[in-house]
Amino acid sequence: MKVIIHGGFFSESSTNHETKVAKQQALLRIVNDSYAYLQNHSAVETVVYAVSLLEDDELFNAGIGSQIQSDGKIRMSASLMDGDSQKMSGVINIEEVKNPIQVAQVLLNVDDRILGGSGATNFARQHGFEKFSTEIPQRKSEYQAKLASSGIGTVGCVVIDKNLKIAAATSTGGKGFEIPGRISDSATVAGNYANSFCGVSLTGVGEDIVSGAVAAKIVTRVTDGFSLEKAFEKTFDELKPYDGFAGAIAIDKNGNVFHQDSHPSMVFASFDGENEEVFQ
Repeated sequence: MKVIIHGGFFSESSTNHETKVAKQQALLRIVNDSYAYLQNHSAVETVVYAVSLLEDDELFNAGIGSQIQSDGKIRMSASLMDGDSQKMSGVINIEEVKNPIQVAQVLLNVDDRILGGSGATNFARQHGFEKFSTEIPQRKSEYQAKLASSGIGTVGCVVIDKNLKIAAATSTGGKGFEIPGRISDSATVAGNYANSFCGVSLTGVGEDIVSGAVAAKIVTRVTDGFSLEKAFEKTFDELKPYDGFAGAIAIDKNGNVFHQDSHPSMVFASFDGENEEVFQ
């Protein structure tokens, strides 16, 4: 049983030492809590649990702390993929929901599993998700001062459980000041993908990740016999011609954990019950 999580890129917010330490501590707390949760829950349940904790922490750009778009509204996206059933579900540009990943979890058992805009928001209301503003003062002041971030904030989790089932989940609050209606990578197979061989979650510039079909490529290559490291190497090499900005976390069916970024520095943490790792 292993868990790895990411919280976007360190450069997407303040880069002072205090923020760095706060993110390290938050990621270690969340990865340890998620590993404890995994003891009695499935991979799917655990990735939702972990990403919910990340959405609830304003240090990260997902859920609470999401970026504000050019029209002053917050729209979030999240997705979930069960590597065992090969089902993916997600919400795109959902509004005023505390935990978009939990809405994606409900959609996993619905025929129409990926919903966008008002349809996603209405579905959430119909299934008991109350109206909740995820706007925090920091994001409001950034918006008012037109201090756009570099758009590389996302959170995610990949888990392998005691039954060797793999799941991946990803959530984002957007890049900030984008055109309303923009689709990020987070609720697509480019940014979040899993099967029985491997699970991957991405962060970075959504357009670059979609152009590279990054998550799906890594998982497909592992499925076809590549080692996890070699699958990452080849896929990230293919980002270089257009200087693609991406970071990824992954676990394969053998319990190998891997992470890589094309630009410094993705924030991440992993834990397997004995060994923990956090970005430096």
